[in-house]
Amino acid sequence: MNAVTQPASTLSSQDCIEATKARRWESVKIVLATLFVVTCWGFSPTGIRIGLLGYDPGHLALLRFLIASLFMALIATSMKISLPRLRDIPLLGVLGFFAVSLHHIALNFGQAGVSAGASSVLVQSTPLFTALLAHFVFREKVSGWRWGCVLLGMIGAGIVVTGDRGLGHMDARGLLVLLAAFSWSIYFSLQKRHSHRYDGLTMVCYTVWSGTVFLLIYLPGLLGEVLNAPLRVNVAVGVLGVFPSALAYLAWAYVLNHMDVSRALMSLYLTPPMAIAIASVMLGELPSPMVIVGAVVVLVSVLALNLRREKVGVLAASR
Repeated sequence: MNAVTQPASTLSSQDCIEATKARRWESVKIVLATLFVVTCWGFSPTGIRIGLLGYDPGHLALLRFLIASLFMALIATSMKISLPRLRDIPLLGVLGFFAVSLHHIALNFGQAGVSAGASSVLVQSTPLFTALLAHFVFREKVSGWRWGCVLLGMIGAGIVVTGDRGLGHMDARGLLVLLAAFSWSIYFSLQKRHSHRYDGLTMVCYTVWSGTVFLLIYLPGLLGEVLNAPLRVNVAVGVLGVFPSALAYLAWAYVLNHMDVSRALMSLYLTPPMAIAIASVMLGELPSPMVIVGAVVVLVSVLALNLRREKVGVLAASR
């Protein structure tokens, strides 16, 4: 009896070991993918700042997303994504306008007058605008807690804008970065309500492509800037197009497929510190004390907003 059952027991132990190794490797891949996303999006403000040395904001946005569109086309061809339904084309166009066109035009023009670290902090205010849209546009009930978080976040954003260059040197272009965050919140709100129509990769591809079409208004003069831009600038724009605008979205889709959405969103709070670290190394930019204070206020408000939402979701699920 023992001679017969021993191999099965041994095999079972080996299976458990292999299963444990597989789970650990899966966890490692999720962590690596998350770090990749945070690093890519943390590089974005620095890449934009370098890109603006050789391109005007409109040309920079267009070239970045022409590169991203070509890269996504290669991926879409290999993955054989489905064609969009005709009735969905207006929706995809709206998503592309807010996620790509308006967001990146406002971001590029705004960052011409705001440090890379401050820009990254202000972009993190997107959930605050999403809460405002939920109440005023989508008629959702917003609790007093969420209103308090929104107010606190707006105070933090004001501290960042006024403290980036000093109170006597406030640059109004910081408000354009907030416009970029608002634009992204519109995209997020619409995408969340229509994500069931396509898988994540398909939605991202058509959003990027449609947004790039709107940016073609900046096509005149682009070739001349490409030819005249320094190599360092063109390399930075190429990196922006491939990594933050394409690969990071694929990695983020992988993370969302293997991790709870709330936990995944928490990891994005590492993006501003990463952006500040990259900017300090590559640009020599160090955040002012006021920016650090404002960053803490903004991130605490957004974190409190999401933690409260997660807690309510857990309580509702337990009933």
